[in-house]
Amino acid sequence: MATEEKTMANPEVEQELDLSEQRKIRRDKLAKLQEMGRNPFLVETWDVTAHSEDVKENFEAMEGKAVSMAGRIMAKRQMGKASFIDIQDKQGRIQCYVRQDAITPEEYEIFLTYDLGDIVGVQGEIFKTRHGEISVRVEKLVLLSKSLQPLPDKWHGLKDQDQRYRQRYVDLIVNPDVRNTFRKRSEIIHEIKRVLEEDYGFLEVDTPILTTIAGGANARPFNTHHNTLNLDMKLRISNELFLKRLIVGGLDRVYEMGKMFRNEGMDRNHNPEFTSMECYMAYGNMESVMELTEQIVSKAALKSTGSMVITYQGKTFDLTPPWRRLNMADAVKEITGIDFSVLNTDEEARGAAIAYGMDEEEVNAMTRGKIIAEMFEEYCEDVPGYLDVPTFVIGHPVEISPLAKRDPEDPRITRRFEAYINGWEIANAFSELNDPIDQYNRFKEQQAQLDAGTDEEAHPMDEDFVNALEVGMPPTGGLGVGIDRVIMLVTDSPSIRDIILFPTMKPLDK
Repeated sequence: MATEEKTMANPEVEQELDLSEQRKIRRDKLAKLQEMGRNPFLVETWDVTAHSEDVKENFEAMEGKAVSMAGRIMAKRQMGKASFIDIQDKQGRIQCYVRQDAITPEEYEIFLTYDLGDIVGVQGEIFKTRHGEISVRVEKLVLLSKSLQPLPDKWHGLKDQDQRYRQRYVDLIVNPDVRNTFRKRSEIIHEIKRVLEEDYGFLEVDTPILTTIAGGANARPFNTHHNTLNLDMKLRISNELFLKRLIVGGLDRVYEMGKMFRNEGMDRNHNPEFTSMECYMAYGNMESVMELTEQIVSKAALKSTGSMVITYQGKTFDLTPPWRRLNMADAVKEITGIDFSVLNTDEEARGAAIAYGMDEEEVNAMTRGKIIAEMFEEYCEDVPGYLDVPTFVIGHPVEISPLAKRDPEDPRITRRFEAYINGWEIANAFSELNDPIDQYNRFKEQQAQLDAGTDEEAHPMDEDFVNALEVGMPPTGGLGVGIDRVIMLVTDSPSIRDIILFPTMKPLDK
């Protein structure tokens, strides 16, 4: 910033006024402009030929060239008959030099009434001030939109987290890091799609969000009603069963990235509306989608950060393939000392779990496989650092994997994995169950649990999906990735709300 620019009027003066007074002043300014026939809200367009960072990065080629730019006034410094303003466009900020004799005294007087936050169009040529600042020497300046509310001052910004999430539009204006995070989010999503489509030949598809049966995952759905059909419906908790119908139909590699909805708790890793990517690979298996998982996550990090080694909240993770493999029962043995390989009955497993300290009444209602899964979730997932490095957890019991193939060497477990990084589950995948009889029986067990009220997250049987399997589904590898969690890790964002533009919030009046 040039030395003389620091001698301008105190930019905190506006902040000293009461907010309602500031808004009144801005509305009065708007009214005067409208009386003069200069209503900014009647302006429909502005020809933008250049953007801030492009100009700065290519200054040697741009110097002396005429440009037309547009952006929001973020700083304003007056020096009598000349002023500097900083305008912010989609790429960043650039300084503009406005002289009275360049735009006429009348225009200059009107320009002096403009406020921080106003959106302007400028035309002029690119030059560098004697202090080395790349700038636009303005020859024409037009007010394109009047800001009727003041922005947070540049010293304190918009710091209140709750307000930042509720007023994301202001957050994006005043916090460059937030804009950068959402640019990275877009890069990560595009890179994942590129890997799926270009490297692996997947076809992107769309499946219903409104469903009559919430299937494909264990979760509580949101309920709604279709008035015309007088039909109770649900927002999807997963698109798995629809995508596998497409595999049956001969679309051998399909994926969908979109919103899922689960009517559950909210914390730094969970939002009831979240983005998931699910894909299905005919003639693939669990190992096929393991490789795919490694590729989409590591290449997304490489695209966004320039490296497959990322840092999250002070911890470093190397996403370079291959990732660690860990059997669920082996993990339980390593953490608790209980060796389920020698406990072959439900009774033996229950006795060991109760002896370890689990609730007797709860344990007595569980099978051996359910106990292994519960002990992994309760005692292994929370061990600091245990699941930090990229890890595929395998060997899931069939009781918690209703859509996965059984392991031919041990039919009590399935050909399934969950991928963990930083102790978070980021992906879930199967060698998909394509035996319609086995699938029917597992759905029947879930239906019985639902009818008995023993599992509130169980779902009704999807008979049409069983019918699709009877038509014939080839061997298939399926994968679901929690896109929001991957983005949190790659962008080093502490909360899922930091990477969702409009996270779910409780209304202020509730």
